[in-house]
Amino acid sequence: MTASLEDSLAHQPFLADLTRYQLEAVARCAAPVSFPANQFIFHEGDEAEHFYILTQGRVAVEVVIPGRPPINIQTLGPNEVLGWSWFYPPYRWHFDALALTATEAIAFEANGLLRLCNHDAEVGYKLTKRYAHLLFERLQATRLQLLDVYEQADVPPARSAAPRPRREGK
Repeated sequence: MTASLEDSLAHQPFLADLTRYQLEAVARCAAPVSFPANQFIFHEGDEAEHFYILTQGRVAVEVVIPGRPPINIQTLGPNEVLGWSWFYPPYRWHFDALALTATEAIAFEANGLLRLCNHDAEVGYKLTKRYAHLLFERLQATRLQLLDVYEQADVPPARSAAPRPRREGK
């Protein structure tokens, strides 16, 4: 591993608070990668063999609806994490990822990281906490994007806006 890659990993917020030993173990699964503008990084349904920390550029995370243009769920930039599907079975991408601009990233090999997480419970716990937080953020972003899509499309609500019944005892 080059010193510049090691330095880059040490300054990534996603890897904050890993010990030097843990960071070195994670880094053994890492390699720099580049994607030209308008290249897909992965497609929904493909095997999730990596995850990425973006260091430069912008990437659109999209959902494809047959017969319609893709919906951009979120746009990611430097120091943001792309991909969580490698961490949870069935290890298949749930979205498409498209490089909007020339993009540089650090790719992490999934199988090696899963072995590391199984071998070192502390690393596994730290990464699981980070991915839980990341999933929460992405779920919120998806929710907001879908609200915006429905507002733009002037689509009537799928169910009545009647008040919800109150639960007893609370």
